Amino acid sequence: MAVKIRLRRMGAKKAPFYRVVVADARYPRDGRFVEEIGFYDPTKEPSVVKIDADKAKEWIAKGAQPTDTVKAILKKEGVL
Repeated sequence: MAVKIRLRRMGAKKAPFYRVVVADARYPRDGRFVEEIGFYDPTKEPSVVKIDADKAKEWIAKGAQPTDTVKAILKKEGVL
């Protein structure tokens, strides 16, 4: 099972916020997921990010691959 750490879009039209989730790569962007590990809100100034670092490190250790955007967020938060 190819597992990815990626963003799941939530919120209204033109007012997005995202949940950081661990999901099987075969499922759609906003589809089924395994676990929610945080959220990201780019509409606020500055952007609001809250990620459970322990869960993120645990999933990466298990082999989950973060997407490019999530990888940048994790680096900014000091998880990677």
